[in-house]
Amino acid sequence: MPEPGPASACGASGGSAFAGWARRLAGLKGWPRALILIAFGGLAAAALPPVYAVPLLPVALTGLVWILSGARSRRRAFCDGWLFGMGYFTGGLYWVANALLVDAARWAWLIPFAVLCIPAILSLYVAAVCALVPPMRTMRGRVLVLGAGWSIAEWLRGQLFTGFPWNPLGSVWAFSDLAIQGASLFGVLGLGFVTIVACAAPAALAEFRAAAWRFPVACAALLAAVCAYGAVRLPSSPLANVPDVRLRIVQPNIPQQLKWKRELARRHLTKLRDLSLQPGGRPGVRPVTHVIWPETAVPFVPSVDEAGRRAIAAAAPSGGLLITGAIRTTLPGAHPFRIWNSLHAIDGAGAIVATYDKFHLVPFGEYMPLGEWLGLKKLTAGRTDFSAGPGPGTISLPGLPPVSPLICYEIIFAGRVVDRDNGGEGSRSPGANFPGWLLNVTNDAWFGDSAGPRQHLVAARFRAIEQGLPVIRAANTGISAAIDPYGRVLDSLPLGRDGVIDTPLPVALRTGIFYPVLGDMPLLLLCMAMIVFSYRNSGKPVAV
Repeated sequence: MPEPGPASACGASGGSAFAGWARRLAGLKGWPRALILIAFGGLAAAALPPVYAVPLLPVALTGLVWILSGARSRRRAFCDGWLFGMGYFTGGLYWVANALLVDAARWAWLIPFAVLCIPAILSLYVAAVCALVPPMRTMRGRVLVLGAGWSIAEWLRGQLFTGFPWNPLGSVWAFSDLAIQGASLFGVLGLGFVTIVACAAPAALAEFRAAAWRFPVACAALLAAVCAYGAVRLPSSPLANVPDVRLRIVQPNIPQQLKWKRELARRHLTKLRDLSLQPGGRPGVRPVTHVIWPETAVPFVPSVDEAGRRAIAAAAPSGGLLITGAIRTTLPGAHPFRIWNSLHAIDGAGAIVATYDKFHLVPFGEYMPLGEWLGLKKLTAGRTDFSAGPGPGTISLPGLPPVSPLICYEIIFAGRVVDRDNGGEGSRSPGANFPGWLLNVTNDAWFGDSAGPRQHLVAARFRAIEQGLPVIRAANTGISAAIDPYGRVLDSLPLGRDGVIDTPLPVALRTGIFYPVLGDMPLLLLCMAMIVFSYRNSGKPVAV
């Protein structure tokens, strides 16, 4: 196979306006090539929540395919993909810098490293995908390999090195309840595959042949079919609710800079208690049965402070529970000293009814990778790294269906939000101990009024659709929300506002969801087969 130079890549030395644009992009060199790749990555990032500039995505992905058609080696394509990834991940993750401004005197100097180094690492996944594209002889082949490779890379991004599957490309459709229902079939990764193929398919119009339009039309029809499925799937009437349950989600809106100041601890607790006990509801509406506080809401250690535990128990409704995020430690004098990011369910007498420990810890924030060897400590307060819990679990609480708790960004990991071994994924038969809902407590105050908390909420909505389970989300500064099993936000509190949400608990879906049974494996096998088939039909690959 000849090397895909600018002319041969486009299928003609002349022709349509599309072919002309494709030749120009494929022929770029040096700084112009690098800058336009970064710009295309930035355009793709603009399609992510909360901007949702989806019309820019075909421009970005079509342009990427055309540029890759001019890559004369996999090494060149790898570099092209890395530059595109830098624009994409920098634009989508800029908000991580806000966490370093909480204690700016100590950590502001790290902002350039955080804003650039994290995208630089994540961009390697995009680079590896783009290195697969040059051997394809047709634009259609390049588009399919790009879509298949991107889906595999997103799955790997959620698995390797503790995983960070933030902002999967399928999340660009979260502005539409209808468009995201396909996640119940093949997850957010499958929705991302359809999105990439549909948005990159216009690249085929650069090929000088009469039927060049058929491939983009077929891909657009595939995307339309996904939307049509959503229109059929969404019910026209509200879901039934779990009887005799009414939850109060408390959002105290305590700034991160003030959250752990000892002199303000009493004031913070008073605010949480007052919000929990304030009058609410309407005549004829069941009173609150359970109160939920956010991640690490309690400024002491309830597991060892019995007096403090009894004090906050006043926030529990009569006969109900207070469910709160809190720090848990070993007993005084125990060796070695250990600490967990936990969730406790506390009854009105101050007894801990159930406990869950976070298992997916945040690198650098909750523990320092290789810290023992490097002699470095985590960036947050305290010298001791957090210990990880045993994994996702289902806990039973009085008056509630079994629940799968998730603390902070544990909600972003598709396929790892329920206990597979405890009647979780794939077990929906009556009487099985499957979770009836997901509870996500979080503290997004670190990231201020930025895209980060909004993207975090979108991840919770996708977990609801994939699992067919309602999600109740309690966030310190927002966005707290009640989400039904179709991913629809029933009620929410915006960023930067204190208040409560009094909400019933929707029932879990029992039918019509396939992702909990199938997971990502069918999609991954399809993508791998597509890449192998494309290579077998593309002649000899270009040399590196």
